[in-house]
Amino acid sequence: MTRQVVEDGSGRFAANPHDHESCVSDALARAEELCQQRGVRLTDLRRQVLALIWSGHRPLGAYDILTKLADERGGKAQPPTVYRALEFLQEQGLVHRVQSLNAFVGCNLPEENHRGQLLLCRSCGEAAELVDGACFEALERRAAEAGFKVESFVVELSGLCPACRTDGDEKGHA
Repeated sequence: MTRQVVEDGSGRFAANPHDHESCVSDALARAEELCQQRGVRLTDLRRQVLALIWSGHRPLGAYDILTKLADERGGKAQPPTVYRALEFLQEQGLVHRVQSLNAFVGCNLPEENHRGQLLLCRSCGEAAELVDGACFEALERRAAEAGFKVESFVVELSGLCPACRTDGDEKGHA
């Protein structure tokens, strides 16, 4: 996932230069600090899963995580432990689940209880988080007007990131 949260609609993706090694280590340090503040344990396995999720700018599925963990641990990773680790990371707000891909991305604002929207590039697979509370407020208001009580939100926008499009022309395939 792109490590910058898009707050101003500028469409910033990983094409902007950044120190990826630093963004991964920063995410892990923030997770350690938050878990300590909350009185929960970021076990070695949970930390490894989080590091794998932050290791790229694309959503990562549970079985991809399992395969990478098995490689790192010499084949000693089991699906239930990975799913429990992912559940913990979601509960702590450290990752978001990308529903449409059944995959996970790191959350850049784990300190804040928020509902974000995910921008997903259909060409390169990169993702960025958009934080716009007004979007959810408008949807909740319209749902209430229709007599509908919203219980959960998933907003994922699919399209092309700046690196995969140029002046209306697409790089890659449609």
